[in-house]
Amino acid sequence: MEVSTAQVLVRLSAQDAAELIDALGGARAERLPGYRILYLDGNCLAASERRLKPLRDSAAAPLPGKSLVVFDDARGLLSDVFPCADGHAQERSLLDDVAETVQANDLWIADRNFCVTAFLAAIARRQAAFLIRHHTGLHIKPLSALQPAGTGADGPVFEQAVQVTDAEGHTWTWRRIVLELERPTRNGDQQLIVLTNLPAEQADAATVAELDRSRWTIETAFQKLEGHLHSELNTLGYPQAALFGFCLALVAFNLDAVVMAALRAAHPEVNVNETVSEYDLAGEIARTSEGLTIAVEEQHWQVFAQADRAHCADLLLALAQRVNLKKLRKSPRGPKKPPTPRTKHKGKPHVSTAKLLAGR
Repeated sequence: MEVSTAQVLVRLSAQDAAELIDALGGARAERLPGYRILYLDGNCLAASERRLKPLRDSAAAPLPGKSLVVFDDARGLLSDVFPCADGHAQERSLLDDVAETVQANDLWIADRNFCVTAFLAAIARRQAAFLIRHHTGLHIKPLSALQPAGTGADGPVFEQAVQVTDAEGHTWTWRRIVLELERPTRNGDQQLIVLTNLPAEQADAATVAELDRSRWTIETAFQKLEGHLHSELNTLGYPQAALFGFCLALVAFNLDAVVMAALRAAHPEVNVNETVSEYDLAGEIARTSEGLTIAVEEQHWQVFAQADRAHCADLLLALAQRVNLKKLRKSPRGPKKPPTPRTKHKGKPHVSTAKLLAGR
């Protein structure tokens, strides 16, 4: 199975899903009007089992591949994938392929690992925008001092104009946004620094900082892929097979996105994204699909295969209106309790549970 085949499978299914979501009217409002927001992030497949003969005597974990994945924010789709069979490949080596897909009025949001001059310049040349964490390896020339630019949700925001020169000698003037965090990140960062070419009249510094905070959306998508759809099968040692399995999970994710869009369109009075458990939804589909295949004869499925886009959207909408959302309601957990200090029995290798229970 060629890696390009898996990529095209995701692209074509995502295109069909996007058209269906638009026909349903189930897309979410853009966070920044006038731009199609796309999140870019990398995914490294987990180490595979050592079933292949060349792997059996390897003490190091064998990595079957990695990929860059694009998330369409408004539609909730994983719209594109850039797979690579080399598990040791640097994610930046795939950015030239990503740049070829950039369209005008896109807004690309990504982490600092993708802060590469050539990539940012390619986005700007295609009349698109970027909002990417600044990597210290990218040299910038400040054109002004940092100026206060309001207050964001996590602290005061500052802004300055900076100049960047690409490999071709072209000079770009972009914005550098600095968010002073009231509480450091889990990595200990006291500041979040973002580079963007968004015009200030379309997105002020506080808006840019808020958009950067929304990057967790694609990380949540990866968690759903792993937890709900079991996207990483460590029995697949061949890179092409492992990447194809991962891409099939992306297709399944996009089918789930169509279902969620149908529920949003059918129940506009309910905040479906906040109240419906996609874990429970995936579980119900997994439990009932085999029974439906047995109970419903093949000719009854032809209505879906033969329906055009509008008719299929009407069918999905009619079905979604019958869904009892109470059965799929999320169960939000309460606040985490602080861990109990473990001060007793230090220096002992083990203790008897029965004796501890008897002496409580």
